[in-house]
Amino acid sequence: MPESLDDLAADLATGRTDSVQLVESALERARASDAVFITLMAETALADAHAARQRWTQGRPLSRHDGIPIAWKDLFDIAGTRTSAGSRTRDEVPPATVDAPVVAATRRLGFIPIGKTNLSEFAFSGLGANPHFGTPTADLPGSARMPGGSSSGSAVAVQRAIVSAAVGTDTAGSVRVPAAFTGCVGYKASQARYDMAGVFPLAGSLDSLGPLASCVADCVTMDAAMRGVAPRLLPLTPPQFVVDDSILDDPAVTAPVRAHVEDVLARVSSYAPIRRQRVEAWHRAREAITTLGWLGAYEARQLHIDTLTGPKRALVDARVLSRLDGAAHISAEAAAELVAIRAREMQRLRAELAGSMLILPTVKHTAPLLAPLEADAARFAEVNVATLALTMIASFLDMPGVALPTGFTADGLPLSTHLCALSGQDDHVLAHAKWLEQILLR
Repeated sequence: MPESLDDLAADLATGRTDSVQLVESALERARASDAVFITLMAETALADAHAARQRWTQGRPLSRHDGIPIAWKDLFDIAGTRTSAGSRTRDEVPPATVDAPVVAATRRLGFIPIGKTNLSEFAFSGLGANPHFGTPTADLPGSARMPGGSSSGSAVAVQRAIVSAAVGTDTAGSVRVPAAFTGCVGYKASQARYDMAGVFPLAGSLDSLGPLASCVADCVTMDAAMRGVAPRLLPLTPPQFVVDDSILDDPAVTAPVRAHVEDVLARVSSYAPIRRQRVEAWHRAREAITTLGWLGAYEARQLHIDTLTGPKRALVDARVLSRLDGAAHISAEAAAELVAIRAREMQRLRAELAGSMLILPTVKHTAPLLAPLEADAARFAEVNVATLALTMIASFLDMPGVALPTGFTADGLPLSTHLCALSGQDDHVLAHAKWLEQILLR
């Protein structure tokens, strides 16, 4: 894992490093890592690094993070680059002329984008495979594993220490799943947290953003930078946790994952109360998705209908096509009913949690082997659904959440715990994730 943003800031302040060294090193690691980036911005990143070094020399940096390299998922507009969305259907799209507001906000503090990271095509898969630009893989023991999607490149860029922080998007798990599979921290915000302009959409009513990093503090820093506000972490008071045993008792939750979550709960119980209860809103949301379909799939199909019915259809990953075609059975009436159910269950959840944090596994299983899924489309589709099963429900309820790396399996695969809260309680979930991180490191 990379150095933290705070450590790099201290190194810049004391002169132990400078922005040019940081950017040159990041670019070197990026070039040596297959399929992590779709676009590298070497020339502009180095120019920005030299400008940052000059500001430090003159004693007037833009912020303590001036000159630190970061990466952005290739859904964000960055001036001078094409936003590919991981798809060859966008090869002829002209470069963006302005930065997305969240990108611009970080640049005002001196953060330097070194490139745009790989992703599942159109951000429409939880496994992270991309046949057009390659599939990035984390540095894990044994054979190559799926990186998680859709923010695959952003997670791997952090896990391989190319950058200390990268930004992704999350509609049904696209930050939290790759964080879980690669052993990173991934924060998915409430929908209203950020300015979404200049971000290529998947499903407008569900899309959200969030950073991936090696620690919660770096996610707090990036969250503030993206919003143009000062970093703020609430006092580290012990939270109240809610656990729904029926989620853990699901046979699809693998034994190592179940055992690990129970171990985490046992360790936490010495410091904070844990309430075990059935969260009815969670189960009603799951039932609605199972019965009526995934609202995100309906909206994604509407967004891409011209591609699905036009000459560029042949350019789309067959696995993505299958999901988009499968959404044709979701009617406009069913989508409207899902919207109504969502609003109702979010209200129910507010009463049920009563300010407590829901704690559960991020994913029901560890990162699956890449080769068998690449070779079997039906198995790929099956595992993709299972991978997104938990994070999708949290997204439907607009729950901000942090996927926190909390251990490893016997064979060295990352295990992740998901802490999530009510819509709008982003500051609380970040503070409590920081508290949990500190407890588990003791």
